[in-house]
Amino acid sequence: MMDKKDCYYLGYISKTVGFRGDLVLTLDTDEAHHYQNLESVYVEINRKLVPFFLERIVNSKNNHIRVKLEGIGSDKEASELLKKSLYLPLEQLPNLSGKKFYFHEVIGFEVVDDQFGSCGIIEDVTNTTTNPVFQIQKEGKEILIPVHDDFIRHVDRKHKRIHVSTPPGLIELYLGS
Repeated sequence: MMDKKDCYYLGYISKTVGFRGDLVLTLDTDEAHHYQNLESVYVEINRKLVPFFLERIVNSKNNHIRVKLEGIGSDKEASELLKKSLYLPLEQLPNLSGKKFYFHEVIGFEVVDDQFGSCGIIEDVTNTTTNPVFQIQKEGKEILIPVHDDFIRHVDRKHKRIHVSTPPGLIELYLGS
C-alpha cells in the first residue's frame, strides 16, 4: 500500500466523459504534457491511495488530461471517482532546475535576502492564496514572503538556500524592527 507521505498531489478527477467511463483529470501543473505517458495513478478513496492503471490517454489540453482507467467501464463507475484526489510517487516528479522548485522541496531551506541577510528557515509554503507564500521562522516570529519570480534571485539546492530580493521594509514589518 502506497503511503501519502511518499507521494505528491497531482490533481483531481474533474468530470466524466461519455458512457464508457472516460474521465478528465485536472492536473495541478501548467505542463500537462509531462504526463502524456502516465501508466498509473493513485486515487485517494476513503483516505487510502488506490492504484489505477491507465488503459489510454486520449488527449491533453492545458492542465487537463482525458483518460480511460482500467476497471472503470461505465459512467456510473466513473461518477463514483469524481472529485477524488490523484497522487504519484515522489520519485516520478520531473527534476526542476534554476529558479523553479517544488514547494515540498524547499521546506527547511534558509532564505537569504539581498538587503536584510538571513531571514530564517522555510517551515511551509502556503498555497491557499492567489500567490503562494513562504512561511519562515526567525527568532520566534513568522515572516511571510510571497513566492514570486520577481523576488527569487537564485535557488541553491546544494547549500539549501533561496536567495531573494524583497521590497524594502517587508521583512522588518514582521520583525518589528
